[in-house]
Order: sequence, then C-alpha cells, then structure tokens
Amino acid sequence: MPNPKGTPKNLEPGKRKGDEPLTEQVNLRVTKEMKEDIQRQDDPPEFCREAIQEKLDKGKGK
Repeated sequence: MPNPKGTPKNLEPGKRKGDEPLTEQVNLRVTKEMKEDIQRQDDPPEFCREAIQEKLDKGKGK
C-alpha cells in the first residue's frame, strides 16, 4: 500500500535559485490588501525576499 503522505523526498525543503541556504525566518504583519497582492505573485516568498533585499541594498547605498 503506498504512503498517502508521499515519499520522503517530498519532505525535503525546496531548492532555491540562489547560493545561500535559507535557514532563518522573519514574521511580519501586513494589511489584508498587501497580503492579497503578495499572494497573487508567481512566487510569493521569492517576491518578498527580493523586495526586502532591494530595500536593504538601497539603504546601504548600493
């Protein structure tokens, strides 16, 4: 009988496009409208990472 929850390979974290591993988490509060806009993106987590990185780079004067 097959495992209904999938294979152990399915339990591995997803692969990222970048080189550094994603080991940390950040929680933040947003408005309902912001959440809906983020969820409409093709890749919501990557969209948020890129937006945060862009703002950080801008603050450093890059």
